Amino acid sequence: MNEIKAIEASQMKSEVDDFKIGDTVKVHFKIVEGKTERIQIYEGLVIAFKNSRSGKTFTVRKNSYGVGVERVFPIHSPRIARVEVMRPGKVRRAKLYYIREKIGKGAKIKELIVSRKAKAPAEKSAASQVPASPTE
Repeated sequence: MNEIKAIEASQMKSEVDDFKIGDTVKVHFKIVEGKTERIQIYEGLVIAFKNSRSGKTFTVRKNSYGVGVERVFPIHSPRIARVEVMRPGKVRRAKLYYIREKIGKGAKIKELIVSRKAKAPAEKSAASQVPASPTE
């Protein structure tokens, strides 16, 4: 049993991106075509998290040319370069499967408004990481 846990621990990412259900995200996914490797961006709404530990997955739903498309991504996959939160969502459910039947405005999720106090430390840290311009 300890050997299984050791293998799972070795496959888990040390830093996992911080996002939750209801967020609109961009998943930067590495695709291998022959010898070349490129990153494809998949943007959509996170509608579910499943499983736990190394087998944890999340489902992203988007509309592509009027057709709903869902894709399941493993969180600890080495093929996921990063997950970027575009718009935080405000939801009251753990699974957003009801979005599948909604069309147009009905399929929208309210945006979570983040307080200015929460934004201020993030802006300060981002400002401190910006290098000074060479003209100064």
